[in-house]
Amino acid sequence: MSFQSLGLNTRISQATDEAGYTKPTPIQAKTIPAILSGKDLIGLAQTGTGKTAAFTLPLLSQLVENNHELTERAARVLIIAPTRELVQQINQSIRTYGKFTNLRTAIVMGGASEKHQIEKLQSNVDIVIATPGRLMALMESGHCNFGKLTHLVLDEADRMLDMGFLPDIQEITKSLPKRRQSLLFSATFPQQVERLARTILKDPQTIEVGARTNPAETVEQYIYPVAQHLKTPLMVRLLDSHQFFSVITFVRTREDADALTKDLRGAGIEAEAIHSDRSQNHRARALRDFKASKLRVLVATDIAARGLDIPNVTHVINYDFPGQSDDYIHRIGRTGRAGAEGCALTFITENDDERLKKLERHIGKTLSKKYVDGFNYKLPAPEEETERRFEKRKPRRHSGDRFEKSGRSPAKKAAKKRTDWRKPKKRD
Repeated sequence: MSFQSLGLNTRISQATDEAGYTKPTPIQAKTIPAILSGKDLIGLAQTGTGKTAAFTLPLLSQLVENNHELTERAARVLIIAPTRELVQQINQSIRTYGKFTNLRTAIVMGGASEKHQIEKLQSNVDIVIATPGRLMALMESGHCNFGKLTHLVLDEADRMLDMGFLPDIQEITKSLPKRRQSLLFSATFPQQVERLARTILKDPQTIEVGARTNPAETVEQYIYPVAQHLKTPLMVRLLDSHQFFSVITFVRTREDADALTKDLRGAGIEAEAIHSDRSQNHRARALRDFKASKLRVLVATDIAARGLDIPNVTHVINYDFPGQSDDYIHRIGRTGRAGAEGCALTFITENDDERLKKLERHIGKTLSKKYVDGFNYKLPAPEEETERRFEKRKPRRHSGDRFEKSGRSPAKKAAKKRTDWRKPKKRD
């Protein structure tokens, strides 16, 4: 099966051939004909299966086919995604697949010049790719005109709702033309996303590829029990002793990301952090350097767990155990993409045992544990060792012994304290 056999315009299929994409993935093979037919659609598939091409290719094909019907140029496609990185990635994909067309795109997202984005929107672009927050702000100020819109795409819908974008999405969709084709793509389909789909899609076709709760089968998964204070030394040990060439490490907070990056650099390991506190230029540079193998480790919060397509990631390390089981699936989906092999390591402390059991129930699999001598979490932490040293000392005499020796018992001291308030205070 080729891309052209799916019904794509020849200019689009020519671009896929030139980019080296010869065979559609399962999600692409099923969704492209459905989208070309004009149906509303819900696409569900694991990360790394080619969802971006699954909707961009048929949309580009439709725009090219309908160009002759236009009397004036206007935004006909709106694609909404949760993060700046995913917006930029979708834009790059459209540039690649639309190479032999004259279609124009505009990016709308936080962390970049609002003035430049407004100018771009007013230049009559065909496709707008946006994060919900900045898009809502520009729509409220009257800088977005979607009167000619024909297609709406919500990418990584579950992640957008996790990030609290539901009110913005509801307001945005209310102001769009009712007659449009709407597509919703997601790796999971919780009830909240299902309710959203019912409000913005009309009689959608649902296409699901793979189990929603299972990571890619090409990813080897291991658990490393480790004491909390030994996580960083264990990570350095693993990086020194194994062939970890391109590693994404997930931590819980932005502060943790910065601290771990500093520690890794101190150990001579090229590392950089990516999180929402970093400027867009910094984040873009970190991703560019990581893809170019100038960085060995990218330390990230869950901002990078969705949508980022970084080739040749050899390992994902969950430095901190993920808060939700779905987060685990998305994190480790950064490796083993598009059928390639990958490896995911998860550090657990004794406080993570219950969450590990919940995760294993969620994915229906017991994860293998690997133990590294000297790093197991059953070892005492430094503060515990301090307490034990104090416990070995000879206990002090009861304070009452001192009072007895001085002729003042605790009872006499208490009585004296009770009568102190009766004495007049001395004036200066």
